[in-house]
Amino acid sequence: MEDQSSKTYINESLETGLRLLRLFSTDQAMTVTDAARTLGVARSTAHRLLATLEAQGFVTRNAPGRGYFAGPELARLGTPAGFDDTTRERLGPVLDDALSRTLETVQTVALIGNQTIITSGRQSPHEVRVALKIGRLFPAHATAGGKLLLSQLTDEQVCALYPEERLAGLTPRTITSRAGLLDELSVIRERGYALSRGESIAGMNSTGVLLGGPSWRNRLALMACAPADRGDDVALARWAQELRCSAALFRGK
Repeated sequence: MEDQSSKTYINESLETGLRLLRLFSTDQAMTVTDAARTLGVARSTAHRLLATLEAQGFVTRNAPGRGYFAGPELARLGTPAGFDDTTRERLGPVLDDALSRTLETVQTVALIGNQTIITSGRQSPHEVRVALKIGRLFPAHATAGGKLLLSQLTDEQVCALYPEERLAGLTPRTITSRAGLLDELSVIRERGYALSRGESIAGMNSTGVLLGGPSWRNRLALMACAPADRGDDVALARWAQELRCSAALFRGK
């Protein structure tokens, strides 16, 4: 028998809001009309719910008429991509392939708000190499993988993650303005891969490509990192192409 007493304490507005919030864990974008239809509520109700979530930072609005996207507060919730057993098992052959192709330290990173976390990897066989530190956090705007993942977001989502124009500098080469970051992300979207030349750690260069993931929450980037004397622009571009071949294994292509 259903417990009727439990229903007495359910706040229906909150329940509807939580149902709406759950939709943003998988959907890329949602309009007021989409939300109203999916939730089975009036457009005015859907609009109020979305406006409330926007005010609290859980969603962010794109240009007028183009809908709402996951916001920075939602991005900070939950376990980042790449740590579950199934994904880690699938990543093993991908990382082995990437290591054999580049002979440099390779790693996967996930986005948590405006930070990236290293989720898995393989260390270079070279004597002088980049150390693999699983679980380490870096500012996303300073790493190749972070910038690659940021490029998959809209400019509005990026600005929500970086509300201030000034960005933290880790080295003299780090991008330190939001405008500069947005320009860089535009280049990455066109080029299809991201570069970091001594921007997170002086003397370390890296390149990153999209590994996969059907939605913003479970996207991963695949990176190759090397000392700067082995990782010039020619090498970085070549490794990006090799990493794309490795990434195709993850996507089953």
